[in-house]
Amino acid sequence: MAVNEILFPVISLGGLGLTFGALLGYASKKFAVQVDERVSKVRECLPGANCGGCGYAGCDSYAQAVVDGAAPANLCTPGGAAAAEKIGSVLGISVDAADPMVAFVKCKGTCSNAKEKYKYYGVLDCRQAVVAPGGGSKACDFGCLGLGSCVTACKFDSIQIKDGIAVVNQNTCTGCNACVQICPKNVIELVPASKSVRIACNSKEKGKTVKDSCSAGCIGCTICAKNCPENAITMVDNLPVIDFSKCTQCKVCVSKCPTKAITDLF
Repeated sequence: MAVNEILFPVISLGGLGLTFGALLGYASKKFAVQVDERVSKVRECLPGANCGGCGYAGCDSYAQAVVDGAAPANLCTPGGAAAAEKIGSVLGISVDAADPMVAFVKCKGTCSNAKEKYKYYGVLDCRQAVVAPGGGSKACDFGCLGLGSCVTACKFDSIQIKDGIAVVNQNTCTGCNACVQICPKNVIELVPASKSVRIACNSKEKGKTVKDSCSAGCIGCTICAKNCPENAITMVDNLPVIDFSKCTQCKVCVSKCPTKAITDLF
């Protein structure tokens, strides 16, 4: 075989490779998308939980939003004050840490307190059980079903099912909001971590109807609201709602509640 029969194709292919390489190199510079280097620096300040508690799809999206000015720098609950301070140093701004929030299950409907309409044998998922007759087996239509959808959703292992209801570990909860979003009964809410007084009931019913379903439910008697010295409690749909900006944690409501539906965690 002649040398030229091999040499010329090799040279041709090499030339084409160099030509295309040069074109690609030019195109990469000509059409390059400018990326703000601060985005990657802000991303490094975040814990990488990708929990969605900030309201964005993940840490990358949140970092981009912070740099773009579309989101405040203190929304990362897992990162807390430390992450907010680091982000502030990257952006050259002063960032106030948001008040830490934790999840709380507004229900005391344990196996001994709450009655059931029937025995549930289906999939252990609250979202599945809620479509069963009666919206689940619990006699209270507003109570925790205790089947663990929130446990599965929590990326920080901060929720357990104990005695038929979900219980949040206040020490490890980051307030990421995942459990709040997944609960089909809307029985989980975010509350200030520094406040120990909580309303441990979610029933919108009143009096005898509540007691027929759960011995620990709020009966809507309004005693707590009437006795609060700071007027921090209002009644909404037969349930007390605490304005934590006014609440001084005097715990008068805790002592006055006849059913102990208002609890003091500390």
